[in-house]
Amino acid sequence: MRKLFIFLFLLFSFHLSNAQGVPEDYQKAKTALLAKDYWAAMNGFKPFTDLEKYGNLANYAAFHLAEAALGANQPMQAISALQPIYSKTWNKSDEAKFLLAVAYFKNKQNPEALRVIKTIKNEQILKQSYNATFEYLNNSTASFLVANLNEFQTNEGYTAALAAVLQKQTIMSASEKEALNQIRATNPKVSPVKDDVLDLVVILPFTGSGASSISGIGYTDFMFELYQGIEFGVDQLKNEGRKVNLMTFDSKRDLNHLSNLLNDPTIKQADVIIGPIYPEESDLVSAFAEKEQIPFIHPLSNLGERFEQTDFSYLFRPSVNSLSTGVISSLKSQRWGTRVAVGYSGSARDEKLGLLLQTELQKAGFQVTKIEKIDPRNAASFLQGIGVRRGNNPAVDQIILLTDDPAIAQPVFSLMESITASVPVLVMDSWLGFNFANYEMLEFPNFYFIANNTPKFGSEAIDQFRDQFYEQYLGFPSLNAILGLELVYWLGENETVTFDFDLRRSLNQNAFQPGKLTWGFNFQNSNNNSYAPVFKLEAGELIPLN
Repeated sequence: MRKLFIFLFLLFSFHLSNAQGVPEDYQKAKTALLAKDYWAAMNGFKPFTDLEKYGNLANYAAFHLAEAALGANQPMQAISALQPIYSKTWNKSDEAKFLLAVAYFKNKQNPEALRVIKTIKNEQILKQSYNATFEYLNNSTASFLVANLNEFQTNEGYTAALAAVLQKQTIMSASEKEALNQIRATNPKVSPVKDDVLDLVVILPFTGSGASSISGIGYTDFMFELYQGIEFGVDQLKNEGRKVNLMTFDSKRDLNHLSNLLNDPTIKQADVIIGPIYPEESDLVSAFAEKEQIPFIHPLSNLGERFEQTDFSYLFRPSVNSLSTGVISSLKSQRWGTRVAVGYSGSARDEKLGLLLQTELQKAGFQVTKIEKIDPRNAASFLQGIGVRRGNNPAVDQIILLTDDPAIAQPVFSLMESITASVPVLVMDSWLGFNFANYEMLEFPNFYFIANNTPKFGSEAIDQFRDQFYEQYLGFPSLNAILGLELVYWLGENETVTFDFDLRRSLNQNAFQPGKLTWGFNFQNSNNNSYAPVFKLEAGELIPLN
């Protein structure tokens, strides 16, 4: 845990230093630090710790030098780097004190670490410090903890560690009993201190209300595909050294059964809940998550308006609002013209997105010349009605088709292929997976794809995942399996001990975050992935329009 704790704190603090106008060698040291080349980073930062020569940059250099030293398991070097800036007042002084305390803990200088923690003022960092105290001291001797209780009793992690140590003992001395009674008297409800294990709870409707086990699921069921990806992602985190506990529950699409499940202590102690997916089930779990302050992630939906006023409920994919914003931003960047036609399927997402685009496009200065619900029977005639036909100029400058249905996509693609149309057509990224669509055979590359947690097809990570997945399951991963793994990866990057498993705080520290298998995320001040660009396809490669 300790190595992980420090390294994740590194990632949090790394972006805080101002990267503009700094020396090239300093930037090289930062790159080495991110690459975990700790010795090179240490050597690179050392020249910049001269305060007289580099001013405030020296504070950041000392801070990053300490991070590198701890990554290299050299706590004494971290202490040496941080001691000169320990008493300085600068914008990250409390973060530096926290890092110094961890260095002292790693160097077995527990009293020094505890005294540094007493000087921290920032409440969030102080809470992290209490967690670090518990992690480093919960296996200490009772004699040390009892002897220093009066000095450090305001440290909640210290008192929790002492209580944990004493309660393991079958026999206590008089002084130990007195110390335990003192803790209970001053803190009758000691706040539980998080451990370093990421507890993931998955609740999905694996079976119907009459079924009894996960074995009833079909291997082609999208729910099972999603779970395969989640399980695969958890295994990857474990292989990287993360402590992860995956617990799975079957909602059975039965609200009474689900309500009973939510009384399970395992779920109440989770760090994050993934699923369920159906509206009535997800609303129930969302309300539970808000009450218990546990992040709840809906893995597949784009319908997030019911979560917009919540603090702990998230969509892993972009909401309808984010999709609309991404489309309009991309259209503005291309300047194809102002006339737009919108076709949408009968699904809840597509209908909501179509009607929202009608309003938002008009606000943005576009003219929605036609908007219509489409299905497999009228999709081609919808296009022909706006002049998309052989030898005719379309009456619009761009077309938006909102559907994931291949039965709608096929007649659209066949028409475009036969008449050689050049009008830009924006479609959902699911169209990239339709086996009847060969976009490179079109005379004009006029199809554009609306991102919805789009996989980064052809990337090394995707290819590696395909090979590993095939080796394990004797089949290639579906889009749902990709999303499952990517969801766990995203949680692993943001649900960290460093932030006391505070997902919201971690997400707000970042704007855009690159994905592992997808193009990336932006959850800053958002409860959904607001990164929803539109892609063009160029020489077989997806490229964002802006």
